Amino acid sequence: MRIAIVNNFFPPRMGGSAYVSDTLARHYAAAGHEVLVITAAYGGAHPVEERDGIRIVRLPSWTLPETRISFNFDITFALKWGNRKRVFRLLDEFKPDAIHQHGQFFDLTWQSGLWARKNKVPTLLTLHTRLQSPVKLVHGVFRVLDALVVRPITSYNRPTKVIAIDTIFDEYIKKRYKIPDARIEKLAVGVELDRFRNLVRAEERVRVRKEYNLGDGPLIASLGHVIPVRDRLNLVEALPKVLAAHPDTKVMVIGGLYFTAFLDRAKELGVDHALICTGTLPKPEIPGLLAAADMEVHDLQGFGIGIASLEAMAAGTPTVMAERADYFPGVAMTNGTESLLTKPGDHQGLADAINSLIDDPSLAEKVGEAGRQWVFENFDMPKICEANLDILKSISGKG
Repeated sequence: MRIAIVNNFFPPRMGGSAYVSDTLARHYAAAGHEVLVITAAYGGAHPVEERDGIRIVRLPSWTLPETRISFNFDITFALKWGNRKRVFRLLDEFKPDAIHQHGQFFDLTWQSGLWARKNKVPTLLTLHTRLQSPVKLVHGVFRVLDALVVRPITSYNRPTKVIAIDTIFDEYIKKRYKIPDARIEKLAVGVELDRFRNLVRAEERVRVRKEYNLGDGPLIASLGHVIPVRDRLNLVEALPKVLAAHPDTKVMVIGGLYFTAFLDRAKELGVDHALICTGTLPKPEIPGLLAAADMEVHDLQGFGIGIASLEAMAAGTPTVMAERADYFPGVAMTNGTESLLTKPGDHQGLADAINSLIDDPSLAEKVGEAGRQWVFENFDMPKICEANLDILKSISGKG
């Protein structure tokens, strides 16, 4: 089967959507399928690249200014003169049996959707980001964009199937885009568990503390780019109470700093000395850092559980989240078992949860192990990739 994968985000760019697209592409190719990736140019990456049995074509692009409208993120678009013809020509030459699109508001999704509609080729659309914001004005703008731009284009292109990666996305897709349940597939994201199988937490703890000169105090990892929907402000607000009980606690923020209000607030509260910001780190370094931490804390605003939290759990690291227990369909968590769950904006409750993991090593070990088992049972990336492939085979008639 010939499969085209379309996403404005793709490595070397870092991020969850890019990671998922790359993993799927490699899995499809390893299963013996021809794979073409169409993406936007990023950094100094080659315009055309072949690796792992995949052909990657990066089209000329421009970057949206880093504002709250862009999630304070460097979002790249390929809306440039001649790119529509390039997309159509690439797809004409490749003749895909199916197209796997990523991101409902990306221009490459729209352009490939137009080609697919014209040529009657089935499409599978995976949504990775909801157009939502904690800022009311920005949230209002997003609702207008969804209503006047994204929904009409999505309705016109009419993807054959749409993947809802969690319960909130399922509700969002039905409400915002009026897509019926018959066209929605409920399929979670996955984790490459092999990266986390052989970690020795005690060894990683010693290594990381020495490398970053952390001392022997509690270490809170906070993994993922800092953007408005994962702004770390709630974590900073909880720090005074945490530091009062455990003064040598450190918080390691791992990821790009696209929204830095948390740093200003930390200075105001006098807790900035406890923060360590590493910036974006290479993918191979992440498992060891997570295993070295006493806990991982970053999904605190009710906008969903990301891959970073699942990776922390895969490392056996206990997590604290302010998210729904039923976030993933059919595999609900239990507060105090797979994770400690708090409420968005409850700084005192968050501090109490963090302190409880520091004060009670047996609880931390229990939650870490239960979380690890939960992820290993439900989020194995090869199984998720195979489920995506089964959908592509079904809609293309190649099953």
